[in-house]
Amino acid sequence: MLPFIDEIMRYDSLSIVGLEKNTGKTECLKYVLDRLPVQQKRIAVTSIGIDGETVDQVTRTQKPEIVLREGMYFGTSEMHYRQRRLVSELIDVSDENTSLGRVVTAKALTTGKILLSGPSSASSLRRWMNEMRRLDIDLVIIDGALSRMSSASPAVSQSMILATGAAYSANLATLVSKTTHVVDLVNLELTSEDNIQRLMPLERGLWFIDGEGDLHSLDAMSSLSKDIRFEGMDDCKTLYVAGALVDNFLEKVRKNKSLKQVELVVRDFTKIFVTPQQFRLFIKAGGRIRVMQKSKLIAVTVNPTSPSGYVLDSDTLCNRLSEAIQLPVYDLLKTN
Repeated sequence: MLPFIDEIMRYDSLSIVGLEKNTGKTECLKYVLDRLPVQQKRIAVTSIGIDGETVDQVTRTQKPEIVLREGMYFGTSEMHYRQRRLVSELIDVSDENTSLGRVVTAKALTTGKILLSGPSSASSLRRWMNEMRRLDIDLVIIDGALSRMSSASPAVSQSMILATGAAYSANLATLVSKTTHVVDLVNLELTSEDNIQRLMPLERGLWFIDGEGDLHSLDAMSSLSKDIRFEGMDDCKTLYVAGALVDNFLEKVRKNKSLKQVELVVRDFTKIFVTPQQFRLFIKAGGRIRVMQKSKLIAVTVNPTSPSGYVLDSDTLCNRLSEAIQLPVYDLLKTN
């Protein structure tokens, strides 16, 4: 058993995040669920998207099915709850609707297969996690993917595993570079607790905090807005982007001399849509980017095979990537 299984148990929540379809995220989730000590810990699992399909609906490739063990709790949509292949005890049916019906929470009374499709927004995901804590759940596992256009961020969890692979890029050097960039974003430091308390309720727009601690709006809907002006911001200490952070805005901040010492804050790493080049230029110029939510990245897994059949050398990929990110990297299919 790999050492990150023991490390998972140090946290109350875990997100397993695929950087692209077919990077082995579901295989990683299956590996984790098969090895957690269900006799000692109460474990609950849900998905930001849909997981457990036998065939990927986009690439038409085979996918490993999700098997829940007796005693595990789970959250899934009404549609997929009816399709379950296990005996379960119904715990709750939420008032919130998803495209597949309300989210059903249940406990597996037998080992069996399930399709997971849980909360699809950040607020509903947080509420579901809070409900699990009220049930004295020790560990909540969230299945998520950066490639999905979901408003529910995996950064709400305490810990995280990233799944990457040849589906993300079939070129070894490019794959290592792109994955390293994501790891750099995941590892961004938290902003101050005071900033978190003041800025978290602001869900859209651009804002800044001046030297006196006063909060101001930039009168712009997002960093994508045209004609964003930085006049009167010479004493700006914190610049907050409530939504997506993009290249053009980051470049404007970097080139503005009055913003040299500013701390740029975003909600979490999933809101950062900047190229590695712009990110490096900003950091090299002394720029600081901080987040209001972050997870502890405990491992990276790889799938060296792309959906088209292209295969990277597993050992070379694991070694190169581990050296670049200074974290353990595993090919779970090779480990099994």
